[in-house]
Amino acid sequence: QVQLVESGGGEVQVGGSLRLSCRASGSAFVFGAMGWYRQVPGKQRELVALIASRGTTTYGDSVKGRATISRDNGKNAVYLEMNDLQADDTGDYNCSCYADDHLYWGPGTRITVSS
Repeated sequence: QVQLVESGGGEVQVGGSLRLSCRASGSAFVFGAMGWYRQVPGKQRELVALIASRGTTTYGDSVKGRATISRDNGKNAVYLEMNDLQADDTGDYNCSCYADDHLYWGPGTRITVSS
């Protein structure tokens, strides 16, 4: 069983930046891809960014060029830096992690972008 805990959300002004962190705890033999998804008002959950265990990254179209995902395999942690935040980025951000062929989700952290 793996537990994920996110941190780093909050309120930021338009054009600002935030760094989200997520750390996995618990027991697993293999940690696979880790990533971030978000639920913004009026839209379905969408991919923000994904990073494979060896570092290959994938970004959602809405954040390309504004987001950077990274991970620390020694800490089973994943990070997301987002720049030039806009009002449309307001929403709930969930960390995800594949471990031992199971997909786990964190409870989420909220980003509010205000003008």
